[in-house]
Amino acid sequence: MDVETHQNNTPDPFAIRNILTLRYDPSQKPLLPKISPTDFKNSQPSIEHIELLIEKSLKKTQDKSPEKIAVALSGGIDSTLALFFLRKIFPESVIEAISVKFADSTDESVAGAKIAEHFDAKHHIVTIDNYLEELPKAISIVGLPFWDLHWYYVAKKAQTLAKYLASGDGGDEIFGGYTFRYKKFLSLVDVNSTPLQKVKAYLECHERDSVPNQGSLFGKKSQFSWEEIYKILVPYFDNSLSLLDQVFLADYNGKLLYNFSIVNNKINNHHGLETITPLISNEIISYMMAASNIYKYDPQNNLGKLLLRKILSKYDIESLVSNEKLGFSVNTISLWESRGQALCAKYLEDARLVKDGWINENWIRQHINQENLDVRHINKFLGLLASEIWYRLYVTKETKSNLLLI
Repeated sequence: MDVETHQNNTPDPFAIRNILTLRYDPSQKPLLPKISPTDFKNSQPSIEHIELLIEKSLKKTQDKSPEKIAVALSGGIDSTLALFFLRKIFPESVIEAISVKFADSTDESVAGAKIAEHFDAKHHIVTIDNYLEELPKAISIVGLPFWDLHWYYVAKKAQTLAKYLASGDGGDEIFGGYTFRYKKFLSLVDVNSTPLQKVKAYLECHERDSVPNQGSLFGKKSQFSWEEIYKILVPYFDNSLSLLDQVFLADYNGKLLYNFSIVNNKINNHHGLETITPLISNEIISYMMAASNIYKYDPQNNLGKLLLRKILSKYDIESLVSNEKLGFSVNTISLWESRGQALCAKYLEDARLVKDGWINENWIRQHINQENLDVRHINKFLGLLASEIWYRLYVTKETKSNLLLI
């Protein structure tokens, strides 16, 4: 169990509070280096050097010429470039590109098929009808109460194809991809804003991670306090960095460090896969954090990943990539209507988290049957479902990992 527990086998209240509010727990041991304000140098980067660093990272694979490599392909900038460099460095390897097609969600497999064909990669589509069906198994692998574990399905398919699984993970955090967040944050603060004001604005830019009445979601055992949440984030905004660099600092040291990289690596390890993430080698992290943010985000046109776009343009492959931000994502409203609400009602009606004082039953009853529930509350219910499954797996030990949520 990866959420810290006390001697009586009860969870650390701060871990539950953090995951259900921030979608990560900073008490986890990260796999990537943590960065600080001193890592930002405002330097001028070179796309040629970035290419060299990406290629250097790929050449570190155990096999110098792998027979087969799987790659997660969403059709966005990051995964397309990952595939581009894989084909460049391993021209003789069979590349197995994997796209995911979620029920009632944007079909990213169409773009994936076009890109795979361009780079002579075999294309595989994983169709997921019930996104939550194997949630207990996925949670048992990562040991953490997350519900958004689409990587489980990617790795499950990849293990049948190759021993390597590559991805474009980290592109958003390292190269500046969260344009919707940057634009909103810069509209809410200015250079005279206090660190606390900036933290509150930053959290408002992550509105899908919490609900307006977040505090009333928790029972007394969880010891919820907004002040404690603010303490986690204040150091990222209490420094001399520019407003935008402060966001980059917080983004990197948040979900990438304590959620995405940890979760994906554990899932890959479980399936016997070697992880390949060419966009987040230690050298690229160091190089890009030192780069001026003017090479990452254009506020006038609300355009991000400027350097990665230049690489696409350099090799005349920018037309393959959609202008919209892509990445494996399920339509949570559709998921709620088709499966989520029924499953949450089933497992939260007699929630062990409620019985043991971690979650407030009144909050569940107030919202679970509400018509046209907004996406923030839906996400929170899915987070509660994952927490309840985790609790039954690891604390009450009444649920087995092979349980299917149907």
